[in-house]
Amino acid sequence: MGEFIYNISLFFYNVIINIAAPFNKKARLFVEGRKDLLQRIETALAESKAPIAWFHCASLGEFEQGRPLIDTFKEEYPHYEIFLTFFSPSGYEVRKNYAGADYIFYLPTDSKVHAKKFLDLINPKIAIFVKYEFWHHYAKELLQRNIPLLSTSSIFRENQLFFKKYGSFYRGILKNFTYFFVQDSKSLKLLESIDITNTAISGDTRFDRVMTICKNKKELPEVAGFKNEKKVMVIGSCWPEDLDVLIPFINDTNLKYIIAPHEIEEKFIGRIERDLIKKVVRYSEIKGFNDSSSFDVLLIDNIGMLSSLYAYGDYAYVGGAYGQGLHNILEPATFGIPIFFGNKNYTKFREAVDLTNLGGAVALAGYDELRTQFRAFSDETTYNIGSQINTSYVKDNTGATKKIIDYCKTIIK
Repeated sequence: MGEFIYNISLFFYNVIINIAAPFNKKARLFVEGRKDLLQRIETALAESKAPIAWFHCASLGEFEQGRPLIDTFKEEYPHYEIFLTFFSPSGYEVRKNYAGADYIFYLPTDSKVHAKKFLDLINPKIAIFVKYEFWHHYAKELLQRNIPLLSTSSIFRENQLFFKKYGSFYRGILKNFTYFFVQDSKSLKLLESIDITNTAISGDTRFDRVMTICKNKKELPEVAGFKNEKKVMVIGSCWPEDLDVLIPFINDTNLKYIIAPHEIEEKFIGRIERDLIKKVVRYSEIKGFNDSSSFDVLLIDNIGMLSSLYAYGDYAYVGGAYGQGLHNILEPATFGIPIFFGNKNYTKFREAVDLTNLGGAVALAGYDELRTQFRAFSDETTYNIGSQINTSYVKDNTGATKKIIDYCKTIIK
């Protein structure tokens, strides 16, 4: 019965996506990216004779978690080819040209037929799913073929279906996995409560990723010229709900600001420009000005720069927590800058809870609290303490990638 409901749910999900495709860009990319997908994969692999390691990420955030594993795996096993799949357009469309993988495709939707055909084509020696990806037919088919399937940087919560009385089918999906590398002891205990013991606490590979970014930060001359040794707050992945708090704060303060919206849409960017009384320049236009330091706000109208922008910040505001969920705060943390974010939807992110408790980050109820907390961090001693907390937190939590790769060495000949 559980499998029937699972299959029906996926069927109707695909129907809805196809109906929405003419009207919604993401839905359209989801559908178009899967047209003739298995045939395109077969063509791409026609000449391949190398062993394949399959990495799967839901979206862009999971890719950033998986990237240290992919890069390190390639170093350890240069004779392997990397086959990378994405579920979501927001991952595939941004990273479809990622040089670290030999093949990059959307994942065919989960079904018995697709799983068999897909695995017939790529025949991986190992499969690594990052964080939240638990697909029934793929996991079952991998088990039947004796192909190791790892879940990495996974994190579990009590309210998930796996831990409900009626969740036996979903528990069965987990039991098809060879090994789980989880982020924390709570996740480990939850898995043990449903008799899954092929587990280890590795931590989160994102720490390794952001540490690498910090060590190899990109130089951005236009951004350096804009900053011009002034104090800057970098606003990353902001949504409309964040702007309700940020716009009055920006208009009332003397800082400089770099704003990177979560989605680059003209309507949203235009709203920011209209609502601000500051002097604003778009990144795409900044080269046309001899003195970019005369601007107060740099508006990023492209994708992929954010992690490098934090290197130029003295403070960070990370968006999403007033809506569906907080975005990545580890990127600014690794550069040792105090972090602000909304207080509505952040507690499911362990690093956000940890850093608010430690004092390196602040969850804000609104504009008034942002003003108050910013004033507190304007004190040099408080700022330095917060900065040290954040850099130490990232450094102390690195090492997950090595633990996972060490395990891979025990199962890959």
